[in-house]
Amino acid sequence: MTAEIVNLRMARKQKTRQEKEKTAEQNRISFGRTKAEKELTTARNMLERKRLDEGRRETDDGSKD
Repeated sequence: MTAEIVNLRMARKQKTRQEKEKTAEQNRISFGRTKAEKELTTARNMLERKRLDEGRRETDDGSKD
């Protein structure tokens, strides 16, 4: 049975690089959109919110549930 020798300093650096790459990927998704794409997403969200609000039932006191 042989064990793999691991340099802890290199392993920590590799882990840090992977975490930074993961954060960078999330930022590319979140902030790497054009203005038109952002406006389209906003319009779709507003339309969906409107559809949900139209389906709500009103109670006797006029408030929506």
